[in-house]
Amino acid sequence: MALLFIGTSEIIIIALVVLLLFGGRKIPELMRGVGKGVKSFKDGMNGKDEEIKDDQNPEAKN
Repeated sequence: MALLFIGTSEIIIIALVVLLLFGGRKIPELMRGVGKGVKSFKDGMNGKDEEIKDDQNPEAKN
């Protein structure tokens, strides 16, 4: 079983390819979208945790 090791040179090549594909102006928009997605995911996970706690203790709502 081969393991995937990414070194510094591979990260630089990937960054250059992304820069070429999206251009310098689209990178901040792309990262902003990724950040909003991560925040939304975390908020959703926190909401699910609260729902589970509420379901386990129904007397707390009354």
